[in-house]
Amino acid sequence: MEKYGIIVSREAETVIRHHGREAFPNECCGFLYGKEDKERIVLLAIPVANNKEGDQKRRFEISPFDYMKAEQYALKNNLQLLGVYHSHPNHPAIASKHDLAVAMPYFSYVIVSVMDGEAVGLKSWRLTEAPEKSFQEEAIKTEHEFILSSRV
Repeated sequence: MEKYGIIVSREAETVIRHHGREAFPNECCGFLYGKEDKERIVLLAIPVANNKEGDQKRRFEISPFDYMKAEQYALKNNLQLLGVYHSHPNHPAIASKHDLAVAMPYFSYVIVSVMDGEAVGLKSWRLTEAPEKSFQEEAIKTEHEFILSSRV
């Protein structure tokens, strides 16, 4: 099985953590933009409205219109839409069965755990199809860690 990894810029990580704290106790969500060549690098995280009807403390939903706008933004800015982030209020940053049910191939799914209003954990997941549909955790490096390891 292929091992996945992702590099997250300091700016993108800051946006994700801030948005998670701001939306607490509800789930936040947003898009991840960047480049992928040999490595997947998230340069931007842009918040989007959680359009889930009902209990936003346990679920998020992004409208098809927002997905369309995200694709247009990526094209206009010479970026790739690499995935989606969302928060898990008072739960670990582990992908749920619901997350798996709505996941799309290729995307990275970054989850921030927000415990009592504080963003405490960040994990990323990518969908695999074989032998059955499941998530595989992606190793996250921050931009700072990547720069330091590149100098060694």
